[in-house]
Amino acid sequence: MSDLEKRINRALDQIRPFLEADRGNISLVEVTDDMVVKVELHGACKDCSMSYMTLKAGVEETIKKVAPEVDRVEAINLLTPK
Repeated sequence: MSDLEKRINRALDQIRPFLEADRGNISLVEVTDDMVVKVELHGACKDCSMSYMTLKAGVEETIKKVAPEVDRVEAINLLTPK
């Protein structure tokens, strides 16, 4: 596991209790060469109407604090709003 992946996982560990409180969770899938972090939402998080906001305002912001080189965060199992 790379240093970047370790930092991202630490960031996910910081927000995980909030997701678990709502019966959800999140896992790191991959970091692409163009610095896109791909995550998977689990449990209630993948079906929640607020998931996109959680992803952008919570997850992405937290990850970028520890890994500013990250361009963006995408959930592989979440439809983005149009």
